Amino acid sequence: MGWEKKAFEYWLSYVSISDRKKTLLQEYMKSAREVYYIEETQLPRFQFLNEKDCNTIIQAKKTWDLQGEWEKLQEKDICLVTCFEPEYPEKLTHIPDKPYALFVKGNLPDEQLLSAAIVGARRCSHYGEKYAYEFAEALSRHGIQIVSGLALGIDGISQRGALSGPGKTFAVLGNGVDICYPREHTGLYHDILEQGGGILSELRPGVRPLPYHFPRRNRIISGLSDLVLVMEAKEKSGSLITADMALEQGKDVYALPGPVDSKLSKGCHQLIRQGAGILISPEALLEELGISGNIPKEKDSEAKKVLESTENLVYSSVVLSPRSMGEIVEEVGILPQKVLETLVSLEMKGYIKEISKNYYIRI
Repeated sequence: MGWEKKAFEYWLSYVSISDRKKTLLQEYMKSAREVYYIEETQLPRFQFLNEKDCNTIIQAKKTWDLQGEWEKLQEKDICLVTCFEPEYPEKLTHIPDKPYALFVKGNLPDEQLLSAAIVGARRCSHYGEKYAYEFAEALSRHGIQIVSGLALGIDGISQRGALSGPGKTFAVLGNGVDICYPREHTGLYHDILEQGGGILSELRPGVRPLPYHFPRRNRIISGLSDLVLVMEAKEKSGSLITADMALEQGKDVYALPGPVDSKLSKGCHQLIRQGAGILISPEALLEELGISGNIPKEKDSEAKKVLESTENLVYSSVVLSPRSMGEIVEEVGILPQKVLETLVSLEMKGYIKEISKNYYIRI
């Protein structure tokens, strides 16, 4: 019955007590299986468990179908990695309140490669989008893994940039890995997996996204990373929580400076004033990391040779950061229907990609 060991660990991950207590219990009992079979009268002898914890464990045994639940997890192609296994990310073992277990679709980050978290505002500006994409793509081109949260705004655009690198990116969710949130990023969710990255969460499958999940998941984003880049952030934002956690974990934090009157840059300016590194350019950051900053440029002229004049005009208007069809129509001065036909043609030829409804990027 090879499923047994993991099935017991899956059960323990489900029990509603803190991760620290789950870890201590398994350390004392040597395995999750032994925790499951412990006599109810023996639970109070563990001084770190209160009466509520003991009752929670007892109740969890009564309501959990060991084999059935494990088989459901397998059917969803989801891996479970506990902190007692060698596959568990070594970087997470050093953070306070490490997750007892991670649920994973796809892969975990390669421990031998550098990882950078890129975070920022959901309602970001075009300025923030542009630099989130450029930094992520440049780092990705140089073998640096990008970690973020799949959220709208900076998170999603940076993960798009990483895939364009082309490199691997890893999304840490505030819900179960079998749920794509937000729905607008369903395509990105699948592209991350197809390109060899991973979708991770400490929350078991089926858990819905709730507001209090996201601040906690930020410690995993920073924990998996060697450095954290904050692209845009208001004075009070989740991105600053991630930055604070990164500093507590001993990680390097960088921030993108912005216009002095921009509310979206106030959090970044606050970080810089407190000593965060300043993001001047991808090349400068790569040089600081001891990596050559020569970033390969696209051969636009070669691409344009095989395109018709209308296609050339529209193609020139599509850049590395997302642009809406409305923006493209305004720039090129062609009828919307003709622009749409041209965008479809360019996508079919592999020059551009529609990353969300009527938003396009250059490949």
